[in-house]
Formats: sequence, structure tokens, C-alpha cells
Amino acid sequence: MEKLPEGLTIEDVKQMFYDICLIREFDLKAKDKWRSGKIGGFCHAYYYAEAIAVGACKALNPDDYITSTHRGHGHVLAKGASPDYMLAELYGKVEGYNKGKGGSMHLADVDSGIMGATGIVGNGIPPATGAGLSAKMKKNGKVSVSFFGDGATNQGTFAECLNMAAAWDLPVIFMCEYNQWGIGTDFHRVSREHDIYKRGIGYGVPSVQIDGFNVFEVYEAMKEAVARARRGEGPTLIEAKFMRLLGHHVGDDQSYRTEEDINDIAVLYEVEPLVRTREFLIEYGVDPKEVEGIEQKAVDRILRSVEFCENECTEPTLDTLYVDVFADGEIII
Repeated sequence: MEKLPEGLTIEDVKQMFYDICLIREFDLKAKDKWRSGKIGGFCHAYYYAEAIAVGACKALNPDDYITSTHRGHGHVLAKGASPDYMLAELYGKVEGYNKGKGGSMHLADVDSGIMGATGIVGNGIPPATGAGLSAKMKKNGKVSVSFFGDGATNQGTFAECLNMAAAWDLPVIFMCEYNQWGIGTDFHRVSREHDIYKRGIGYGVPSVQIDGFNVFEVYEAMKEAVARARRGEGPTLIEAKFMRLLGHHVGDDQSYRTEEDINDIAVLYEVEPLVRTREFLIEYGVDPKEVEGIEQKAVDRILRSVEFCENECTEPTLDTLYVDVFADGEIII
């Protein structure tokens, strides 16, 4: 049985389990609604990566900053956003966090420290670094976390920001969610060095590789990185290694994966975050009925969000089409 990490109580673990279940149910429901045509645009689900978002955000304060990716639902929920307003955003409703104009890949809630998700690979890294610079200049004790995938580590922004954060001792944690696939491209095929954490060493940045399916291991790594950042000791690079068990987006049939790869995936379902955390609680002595109740609570919460979106939310009107939309140059209609 895994050991309860220092600083966590069993009640904390119950809350983390609820958050994992909430993210899982949110994205399962979003997948259903996308397939039924109620959600438009691309929808990149975060299911089976929940341990990373939940473990990392558990180590943060409410006013710390995060930036996210095109696969950002889990980060946003783990940081404390409302599933009602999140789902409303996916539905394109006025009540959504961005009034229905951002959609699945561009969720933001500045009041919760969520500076934004982005559909551009690696594009969340510079804003997170800038937030870290602002925290250092203001001496407010905040830290900034950038979540990004393995594909982003081959973008120039990754190297540039890692170097800047190291040179200026910025309170930034670079959290790489290493799921081993960039859409249909195997990361091993496009990079000579497959251990991403080693890239940080060359910049003088403390770097670690952890199990991205283990919420406790993520929490402990993030807790240590946050403590370093708050002490003024600069950035950390964390490589949370796991496997993307389903497609790149909710309509991806994964035809590019080999039979061997699919067989390897089947084994990983036994150690994915929800299963592992559920088993921990039961082994620790929590009544299985209570554990089941936590899962059901998450299911019920997302059902309420669906009802909110489909029965209480409103469609935007045409006269608001260009409100809150900013661009260089003249808008041509």
C-alpha cells in the first residue's frame, strides 16, 4: 500500500479523489455532447491524466497562477473553476467563462488564477514565465505553473522561457505532461533524447521525472518545487510521464497506433488515476460505500452542469459578435 504523503490527511485524499472523478465525468460528458452535436469545435479530453492536474494544483494556493493547453479541462477544474461556467463555455453560451467565444481550447478565469488555455502548442509557457516575473517584481510570494505536453518541448518558447526563468530565478514550475504522442506522432520518432527532464539540467534547472498516473507522486514533486520557488530559488522542470490512453481528441480513432501499442495500453487501465486512488482509499480503511458515494457525487455534479447549460443558459445575440474580440487592424465584415 502506498504511503500517505506528508502534509496530506485522508480527508485531503477524499477531496483529491472527488476532483479526479469530477474531471473524468466532465470530459466523458463533454465527449457525449460533442458527438451529439451540442458542443462545437474541437474537444480534447483530459481523462486518464487527472492525477497530474489534481496533484499539482493541490500544492498551490488559490491565488497562484497557471497556464494550460488545448487539453485544459482538467487543469481548470483542479484549480477551482466552476464546471457550470466551463461547460457553458463549451456550449457557446453567454454564461460561459469567456461568454461562449473561447470554447474548449481557450478557457480562462483570472479570478481563480487561471490565465488561460491555448490551442497553440507551447503558447502557454511565455505567459506563465511572465507571471513569474511579475510575482518576483511585486514580491507577493506567488508562483506560476505552466502545463504543457511533450510536443511543446520542441518549440522555441520552451527553451527561451526555461533559460529566462533560470537566469532570473523566477518562481515558475514547468510541468510537462509527457503522454508520448503529439496528435499522431510518436515523440520517440522526432526526438533523440526521450527523457525530457534532462533538458532542464543544461539550463541549471532542478529537474525530475515522475509517474504521471500517481497523484501522490505529482503532489510531492510539485510541493517541493513550489517551496523552492517561494524561497526565491528559481524554477523547476517536472516531467510527469504517463500514456495517453485514448485519442488526441474525442473523435480520434487512433488508427496510427500499432497493435502492440494498443495491447500495452490495456495494461495501464489497471493503474490509471481514478482506479489507483480509489484502491488507496479502500486499502486505507475508507468504507467502499463512501468511496462509491464520492464518485456518484461527481456524476451528479456534472449532471447539474448539463441541466444548467441546456435549460438555464442563453445564446449570444448577433450584436455581441465583436464585443470582447481584440485584433490588430481593421475588422472586415
